[in-house]
Amino acid sequence: MSTVLAVQLFTVRDRLAADRPGTLRALADAGYGAVEPFQAHRDPHALRADLDAAGLSVCSAHTDVLGADADAAFAAAPVLGTDTLIQAYLPPERFAGPDAIADTARRLDAAAVRAADLGLRVGYHNHHWEVSTRVGGRTALEVLADRLTPEVLLEVDLYWAATGGADVPALLARLGDRVRYLHVKDGPATIEGPMTAVGDGVVPIGPALAAAPPGTQRIVELDHCATDVLEALRASAAVLR
Repeated sequence: MSTVLAVQLFTVRDRLAADRPGTLRALADAGYGAVEPFQAHRDPHALRADLDAAGLSVCSAHTDVLGADADAAFAAAPVLGTDTLIQAYLPPERFAGPDAIADTARRLDAAAVRAADLGLRVGYHNHHWEVSTRVGGRTALEVLADRLTPEVLLEVDLYWAATGGADVPALLARLGDRVRYLHVKDGPATIEGPMTAVGDGVVPIGPALAAAPPGTQRIVELDHCATDVLEALRASAAVLR
């Protein structure tokens, strides 16, 4: 597990569309050594070339391991230089109750078996509904974690966990070593946002990082930023260093 600070490329999606090589160089200059691409199956060879030119590695990649692009994503992972594919999103109905969660776990477990045959692993990234939805007094995310085989890791999004009403450090402590990746983001902890540089919002970043397992990969992501996104990323990197 790399502890090099990473950034989720969705944060700079508009800049990437306009100038990917320049944007990647700017991320490296801002203090990031790794990235987490989104839609990992798209254009992996060209992206890898641009990442090499900027001196950036790939810590993991967001994709849909349960959808029609799963085969392409599995093929893209070694091109990008990562062994970890993160299921980036599942809709709220996949967590609506025990039966839905059990089916979600079965699907992720099956994807993990496919991945393991290729030397890869699968993870799951939460939004707010997996935390705000309660099943038997527990968050749906924790119920899911109990249902998953140990091979499926968790990427906990600190902002969305806070937005879902969690005591984030306590949630991380309960999830324990299942958590191997963190999305580190800050802001008002509301669905609408917008997000801010890490340290400028209400998310308990310091206690959350302290509660996470040692060596957990930290990935900065700002879905919608209140200020200039590159300035916010520079400030976030400085705080996390």
